Amino acid sequence: MPQSSGPRAAVHLSDSVHQHLNMYAVAAGAAGVGMLALAQTAEAKIVYTPTHVKLTNGLGLDLNNDGMNDFTFATSTTTAANGFFVAVEPAYSGNLIWGKKRPYWLGSASALPAGVTIRASKKLQASHTLMCYTTVINAGGPWRNANKRYLGLEFQINGKAHYGWARLNVSCLSWAVSGTLTGYAYETIANKSIKTGKTKGPDVITVEPASLGHLARGASPIPAWRARETK
Repeated sequence: MPQSSGPRAAVHLSDSVHQHLNMYAVAAGAAGVGMLALAQTAEAKIVYTPTHVKLTNGLGLDLNNDGMNDFTFATSTTTAANGFFVAVEPAYSGNLIWGKKRPYWLGSASALPAGVTIRASKKLQASHTLMCYTTVINAGGPWRNANKRYLGLEFQINGKAHYGWARLNVSCLSWAVSGTLTGYAYETIANKSIKTGKTKGPDVITVEPASLGHLARGASPIPAWRARETK
């Protein structure tokens, strides 16, 4: 699966689109200030984003809500195997996924339970992408019928490694594949470990991500990026 790289072609936008994107930028800037303030605190913080999004081919995962996808999901037919699959891939070189190698194959992304510590490890590699698959004969993979399981992830912020997780429910039955992303989180301190599933405590911040449609309607950008400490 290809990774994002190289220069992007220039795109000419209409005045209305420019206005909407400018409003989005204001909100993103306000959120960025908040995230920077959190990162600069002496106490490490985990930023948690609850969500409920159906997995679709090309769905992006933006762990730190900076407007740039860190990972991408793939869900599609595989004509060679006459079936379907769900996979996750790094959006940029240097981003890694917790998984297992398989001889002569792509590798698989682990379906981790809550409480697993994600830190620097040989288990974090770019090649571990397959989550589950189904064919006319059988179905398999670590994410087959997984409920409240976690992807262990590493991504880069300003050239430094940060660790995070994504929580999903995935179903891979004969001729049917589906999944839902229900939340994700990352550690604001570079190279500091994070435990899968931790969403509460004095070191956890819950974030409500901005909606472009919300901003396009002229609403104030600040409430869309509201953050609160979880008790």
